[in-house]
Amino acid sequence: MSDGVDLSVEFCGLRFKNPFMLSSSPVANSAEMVGRAFDAGWGGVAYKSVVTDNIPIIHPSPRMKEYDYGEKKLVGLQNVEQTSDRGLEANMKDIRYLKKHWPDHIILVSIMGFSNQEWADLAIACTDAGADMLELNFSCPHMTVEGSGAKVGQVQELVQKFTETVNDVTEIPLVAKMTPNITDINIPALYAKKGGADAISAINTVMALPGVNIDTWVPDPDVFGKGSLSGYSGPAVKPIGLRFIAEMALNKDLGLPISGMGGIETWIDVLEYLLVGATTVQVTTGIIHYGYRIVEDMEEGLSDYMVSKDISRVSDLIGKALPNLHETDKFDLSRQGIAEYDLEKCIGCGQCYIVCTDAGGQALEWDEVKRRPKPIEDKCLSCMVCKFVCPVDGLISFKEMPSSWKRRETVTLGDDI
Repeated sequence: MSDGVDLSVEFCGLRFKNPFMLSSSPVANSAEMVGRAFDAGWGGVAYKSVVTDNIPIIHPSPRMKEYDYGEKKLVGLQNVEQTSDRGLEANMKDIRYLKKHWPDHIILVSIMGFSNQEWADLAIACTDAGADMLELNFSCPHMTVEGSGAKVGQVQELVQKFTETVNDVTEIPLVAKMTPNITDINIPALYAKKGGADAISAINTVMALPGVNIDTWVPDPDVFGKGSLSGYSGPAVKPIGLRFIAEMALNKDLGLPISGMGGIETWIDVLEYLLVGATTVQVTTGIIHYGYRIVEDMEEGLSDYMVSKDISRVSDLIGKALPNLHETDKFDLSRQGIAEYDLEKCIGCGQCYIVCTDAGGQALEWDEVKRRPKPIEDKCLSCMVCKFVCPVDGLISFKEMPSSWKRRETVTLGDDI
């Protein structure tokens, strides 16, 4: 309980003290790291993907590249890191250590095999080490070996096969991790369910190319003169993550609990993932940017929100936005509106006029003397691009118009050509 609210959730029959988890990534690479995260307040971990010792893992150097936008640092993160480069036994020792010293925290261990037998061997080893759950990594975008990572997640038959293989050798819950680098995420998710998965996690990183050095012409990250298409994460991918979680949560044929991730940094991000159907949430880039202690803000913010809404259990928030999510043909087109301006707040920058003229409805005139926009209401398309670019919060808002209001028809100039 926190501030009179219950943040605990049940996921695959296991109780998490809160829905906040480290995702399988550099932030969950060892017992020392995970233990510090648990002490900071995280409820569980998806321990970084372990592999057998059959293929040595050596990471590129450098292995990450930031994507900044204007003054905003680390809007996105490109990462060519792969699975754990620590030996299998070292990871098994750490899992045993974590379960011994933090028994009330959930240890979900990510595994990835390079053959059917390796999937079975890893599942047995992690189960014997005390893992509470297994996350099946069908989604890492950096794997170049066929039958591994996202190359599995993009072939639904392999998803089912490897899930069945693991399901045959362990009785602990299985969470299949999906790739966003696919058209319909529900297809492999359903095959994972057929193979025996108890839950789904998503999304892994989005395949991207965030930049190219314009002096050397080498794409990011520059690894001694070579770049690569690779995984992209951070706040920039949150809309993609929310989309995929909602699509799976709405799929009645799937009906599995979901662990959501992608661009989570704040309690509002957490809340949005819960509202579209996630039961737990996982974080990497937010921790890379701000450290483990962001969980304190997540817990406080979510708790305060629940108190303000008179909601006592966080589980009551899961999926609450889904009834309001529809196909676009369900919109009420009889209700229309315009952009409304509070010109007392206007600083005269003119940005609204520029975007309305070049990207909107040409629904503004410009008063050069007063340096103020003059709205033409019956031309406004209510696209709201003026609001998006306005530097003054609250100056521009949406206003619904009476049913008798009519928008002016667009004049065609092409007849004179």
